[in-house]
Amino acid sequence: MTATAPRPRPSRTGRPSRTGQPSRTGRPSPAGRPSPIRRPFAAVALLAALFSLVSGLLLAGAGPAAAHAALTGSDPQDGAVVATAPKEVTLTFSEAIAVGDGSIRVLDPSSKRADTGVEPKDLSDGSTVRYGVELLPGLPDGTYTVAWQAISADSHPISGAFTFSIGAPSETTVALPSEEVGGGAVGTVYGIARYIAYAGFILLVGGAAFVLGCWPRGATARPMQRLVVRGWITLTAATLAMLLLRNPYTGSGKFADAFDLDGLQAVLDTKPGAALVSRLLLLGAAALFIAVLFGTYARREDAVEKRDLTFGLAVGGGVVAAGIAATWAMSEHASTGIQAGIAMPVDVLHLLAVAAWLGGLVSLLVALYRTPDIGSEAVRRFSRVAFASVLVLAATGIYQSWRQVGSWSALTGTRYGQLLILKVALIALLLAVAWFSRRWTGRLTDAGTASGASVTSEPSESSVTSEPSVTSEGAAETVETADDVAPERAAQLARQRAALTATKKKRIRDADAERSGLRRSVLAEAAIAVVLLAVTTLLTSTEPGRTEEEAKGASTAATAPAASGPVNLSMPFDTGGRNGKGTVRIDIDPGRSGANELHVWIDGSDGKPMDVPELKVALTLEAQEIGPLPVAPDRLAEGHWSASNVQIPMAGEWKVDVTVRTSDIDQVTIDKTVKIG
Repeated sequence: MTATAPRPRPSRTGRPSRTGQPSRTGRPSPAGRPSPIRRPFAAVALLAALFSLVSGLLLAGAGPAAAHAALTGSDPQDGAVVATAPKEVTLTFSEAIAVGDGSIRVLDPSSKRADTGVEPKDLSDGSTVRYGVELLPGLPDGTYTVAWQAISADSHPISGAFTFSIGAPSETTVALPSEEVGGGAVGTVYGIARYIAYAGFILLVGGAAFVLGCWPRGATARPMQRLVVRGWITLTAATLAMLLLRNPYTGSGKFADAFDLDGLQAVLDTKPGAALVSRLLLLGAAALFIAVLFGTYARREDAVEKRDLTFGLAVGGGVVAAGIAATWAMSEHASTGIQAGIAMPVDVLHLLAVAAWLGGLVSLLVALYRTPDIGSEAVRRFSRVAFASVLVLAATGIYQSWRQVGSWSALTGTRYGQLLILKVALIALLLAVAWFSRRWTGRLTDAGTASGASVTSEPSESSVTSEPSVTSEGAAETVETADDVAPERAAQLARQRAALTATKKKRIRDADAERSGLRRSVLAEAAIAVVLLAVTTLLTSTEPGRTEEEAKGASTAATAPAASGPVNLSMPFDTGGRNGKGTVRIDIDPGRSGANELHVWIDGSDGKPMDVPELKVALTLEAQEIGPLPVAPDRLAEGHWSASNVQIPMAGEWKVDVTVRTSDIDQVTIDKTVKIG
């Protein structure tokens, strides 16, 4: 059997063409021209670059360790001066924390440990989270440093330090680490892994849901298969990286400790570690789901059997997807704070709605660019899914915003609130672009009838096999009959026919103005969604506005500056007996925390100095449950008493109680509240 030599054939423009000659657009013919430039790769690269840029900017603006639990109080207070060494130091936090040996350390002025070195005691009572460490006996005077480090209930490391003094402040040689826990290179890599994990979850769940619920024929499309599989690989790799980096992220900050088996075991015993392991196990089930979706389901042709399999995959896939989403809910914001029992399932719904919307959006973008045969019905189905997802996002987002922000001042005055405003603005912009996409969807027609283009206007398959074919660029080719050529040549002809069919469909697709408009609007949606995803991920690593405001309020209440300078009081008294009326005048100098001089004068009803058998003074800071601290002044002269080195441990509103006894049975106690700074 001999093969006929190729015969030149005029193109549709009347000009001759040669096999292998480049087209006017530079794209190859099926017989060996350079392959077409694939715009989908450019679009995906653009989205990836945009995601990296936004993530980098947000990470650069974030603190090294975004604290979700906050220190709301301590005893002794930051900067306090106490007369005698306390038996223990206690710290109060805004939410539950995980502590271990060395989580709270007290260092003396020479940087030596002043605590007993045992694990902090849990002194929590009800909703109050408090931990304490015992101090060594016989501590000398000077300034002591309290350094603490713990894991917040929502999985983020927190740390801090403050000082207090015994007797009087002194110099200290304590040098605390300049880098906060959770920072450095390890913190940066861990943060990037968190972003990537969310992106992988959205591609995996959203892509699978798009195929199963909107475009079942997409199960046979290689671009859709690659999208979902890559989402699975991305999420799995990011989860493994987070599990290995968890120990150095919350501890030493050294990459080498990622493979410390003892540290890894300690991570597995924590709630975040258990969540990451659970996610890996669920990803194993997700791999089985993917195999069935793109294997058995894709090959199933019987309508009844496929419907039953669709139901089974929807139920099983939904359970797996909800389980993966729950691994975030059980270890981050939703698991702590008010109404955690409601917040966790709400958070799961929120994540699933995000995946269905944004993941489906990316899937639609890939389908529009890479698969010319996606029908208008699939696009309309996704439009309905996206609308339902937006409704769920709105309901769950309002609840989460109220729970995490709590007030208008926190919405505008905290980093969390400002990021939330940015997120809402991005969603509004995304919905505006989606409105244009919905308009294009309403005008969309299926390939083959779009823009007046008809499949029948192209050469038929029989003409392709027996007549010279015409490519989409107008280059003429000679194609031989399969009966007259060798098997190798027949295979080549089959590939040519497939290429011609794909080229024909692509030309029809590109000629559809509605489909082109939809592709552009969906690409714009996807670009906005990338920025939205980056902002949402940063929100999960930012201290909630409600917590930040509570911590600021507690700190302000404890350290609010009071009236500076000496304190002067004048209080009348009446013991009820003979010569029992008079006035007590008190001066406290310099009138601030630390050592003070206290002077007391008593004047009789005639305004002259008055001696009394007994005089007692006590100081109480009721807001912090400190006191009463007794003061025993010495008599200096008639009607004048004085006490030196009166220790006032911290600023605040102090109640001054004065007890005056004018006879064996006549006595009265008077009090007045004054601000001491």
